[in-house]
Amino acid sequence: MFAGAIVLFVLVMVLFALVILRPGWGARISPTRWIVLGGLCQPALVLTPLVAYALITGERLLPRPTAEPLRIEAEARQWIWTFRYPGNGGIKTEGVLHLPAGVPVDVVVTSLDVIHAFWIPRLAGKIDAVPGHTNLLRIQAHAPGHYQGLCNEFCGSGHSGMRFDVIVHPAAEFSTAIAKPDAAGKVAR
Repeated sequence: MFAGAIVLFVLVMVLFALVILRPGWGARISPTRWIVLGGLCQPALVLTPLVAYALITGERLLPRPTAEPLRIEAEARQWIWTFRYPGNGGIKTEGVLHLPAGVPVDVVVTSLDVIHAFWIPRLAGKIDAVPGHTNLLRIQAHAPGHYQGLCNEFCGSGHSGMRFDVIVHPAAEFSTAIAKPDAAGKVAR
């Protein structure tokens, strides 16, 4: 992108130099032609390859699973997140999202009341949780660890406390880790 901006800048500076160094040169071109050639065609020459490059690169950044990715449902309501693991016996957790390391996961995000936003800054981009609509976000955490997730859309007076913990487990230990009792001795269901 920076290289494209430099090319566009150089092209504009060349036109500017021509107009300054040859005072009559710019007067021979009609204003309509300046707009079409300088304002539309010239940027299109640079921006078209940049857009193509961005789309191709963006697609290559997505994790491509060899099999059906693990599915986790994230449901927002004022002011808590509930996570369901349909492939693991319907286990349910509140305020804690468990992920396997090195495995692509499709997080299906929705809301029960108002618009929220699901965001784990160190792992994935933000996606909105909209009542009556499901959005899909593919995440792949590369290493086990603890992360913080949050609602990034103002959703009422308790918004600032609408955070959740993300625990990334080694892939081989994921199923047993989400079935373990929590600190209070309760198994998530």
